[in-house]
Amino acid sequence: MSEVSNNISLPLGFHSYVANIGVKDDSQDFTLVVANSLCSSAGVFTQSRFAGPSVTVSQTHLKDLTARAIVVISKNANVANGPDGLSDALEVVQGVAQALQCDPHDVLIASTGVIGRRYPIERIRTGLAAIPAAITGNDAVAVAQGIMTTDTVHKIAEATIAGSSARIVGVAKGVGMIEPNMATLITMMFTDADVPKEKLNVIFRRVINKTFNCVSIDTDTSTSDTATIMASGASAAVDDAAFENALYEVALSLTKQVARDGEGAETLIEVCVDSAATDEQAKRVAKAIVNSPLVKTAVHGADPNWGRVAMAVGKCNDTNINQDDVVIRFGAQEVYPHDVSESGLAQLSEYMKGSDVLIHVSLNNGTSTATVWGCDLTDGYVRINADYTT
Repeated sequence: MSEVSNNISLPLGFHSYVANIGVKDDSQDFTLVVANSLCSSAGVFTQSRFAGPSVTVSQTHLKDLTARAIVVISKNANVANGPDGLSDALEVVQGVAQALQCDPHDVLIASTGVIGRRYPIERIRTGLAAIPAAITGNDAVAVAQGIMTTDTVHKIAEATIAGSSARIVGVAKGVGMIEPNMATLITMMFTDADVPKEKLNVIFRRVINKTFNCVSIDTDTSTSDTATIMASGASAAVDDAAFENALYEVALSLTKQVARDGEGAETLIEVCVDSAATDEQAKRVAKAIVNSPLVKTAVHGADPNWGRVAMAVGKCNDTNINQDDVVIRFGAQEVYPHDVSESGLAQLSEYMKGSDVLIHVSLNNGTSTATVWGCDLTDGYVRINADYTT
């Protein structure tokens, strides 16, 4: 599998158009990916009660699990703008549909950026009118770059499905306001495998739950979280298990790229909780650890303060967690319940200065496991978000 490459094309049956239409600055802000024909498609979206019209429109358009195109406008989320915001989102969809000569219900839309500001609709109308009659681009890297906001790097991954020549290519954006309750941020996946729509929907949701639903940067759920997949069928039918494995590979790579690029982040944190009573408990405890500001700052300071991890486990308040049974490790080194020498703590501090830190907790009350990903909390995160709209 390749990731963060500068030479990845879209799978067969897809083409793209990426441009600047003046949403905020002179960077690319309009991204359109088009299939040659109607595709099997699926989507998972934010559960925020402040969901934007891009989310609600796409949810409606995906009820039949098919789509022809997806358009992304970056630098403006178009959220909390009332009927005007909905009207603007529908105008974008209709403009794309007119350019492609397809039904507006076959077009999905996603938006990302500042909340509470309307699209600069006159500029967007001009941009819609400039969509070329023939869309021939196939540069997936340009697609990944076109959806960026405060990302420091574009996020892209690809995999070939075992036993076939079919491919999956995924892109994602997002570095802040990330605590998903479904998927996260904006991520789009495209495959030329022939996958029936009902099967695609089930597999996609299962993979999302194990990857994007296990990443957290700052405990804040976005109003615009959108995850979609489109399958053109331009290659061939594939084995279900092989397809799911390849999709998981792509999604996991993107998940880690998102966590590593968290706003101001310097360290990727991986938290594994095993020997838990249930899958839900394992994931809940792991999220409590990775979301703890005290754990995040300890990692940032390379301080192997296992007491902060114990605190995060304890605050879950699960009555079947017994502190005498719990084992806490940083990397492979146990820190609780067995004491670590001063020299051992010094070695752990050096370990925590690396780019990746593993926190491993065994609850020892069952057989379930969950792994989640996040990042440290730095002064850079505060600075980026203190100045976000100014």
